[in-house]
Amino acid sequence: MNYLRWVVRSRRHPSAILLFVQLAGMVLYPLFENTDAGRIGFGIFGVLVLIVTTRMVRMTPGLAWVSMGIALPAIVLQVLQVLLDVPHLLPWSAALEAIFYFYAAGSLIAYMLADNRATTDELFAAAATFTLIAWGFTWLFLLLQALQPGSFSAFVEADQQRSWTELMFLSFAVLSGVGLSDVIPLRPVSRSIVAVEMFVGVMYIAAVVSRLIGLTIHRGGREQP
Repeated sequence: MNYLRWVVRSRRHPSAILLFVQLAGMVLYPLFENTDAGRIGFGIFGVLVLIVTTRMVRMTPGLAWVSMGIALPAIVLQVLQVLLDVPHLLPWSAALEAIFYFYAAGSLIAYMLADNRATTDELFAAAATFTLIAWGFTWLFLLLQALQPGSFSAFVEADQQRSWTELMFLSFAVLSGVGLSDVIPLRPVSRSIVAVEMFVGVMYIAAVVSRLIGLTIHRGGREQP
């Protein structure tokens, strides 16, 4: 019975499952990213996130064949990187993953703007979309770093390439509007992309999140006797 209840709730609130998977990856990956087993685990986890996100996109106005067409090559490249340790595949996989997460985020935004009422799943979708955008920019930073080494620096070990966790922290710090992290964009292109993420974060909160909050308050006001 408990399992059946969980299945029913997951179908009712698929955005909550997507959000949980993404947050779990953010918390767990830094514990293992410096080990070979951790890299393999994160590659498998990345495939899981792609599958969950693809499933979520199928429930939105986004086209399933487009999301699958982007996700499948990204999954193959991730598996090849994990099994064969081929570093030159990173720019390709990072580009595909960035495109995929941005497409999934756009599909979720279209899902949230499709009607004039705010459901519980749409509130979860707002949080999941924020993480999708942040992950998309993280992979975009990785792509840029692979093409232009030295695009990002840090107060500690400034001469080294930044890890996925460091770039993810930068992405969330910029997108949320709390300011830059200890990771700093150095080259003109990297600074431009960071500036674009700042703009995207402000517009997302102003146009999407504020709308959902307004609809939620309006719904609560109408339900009062």
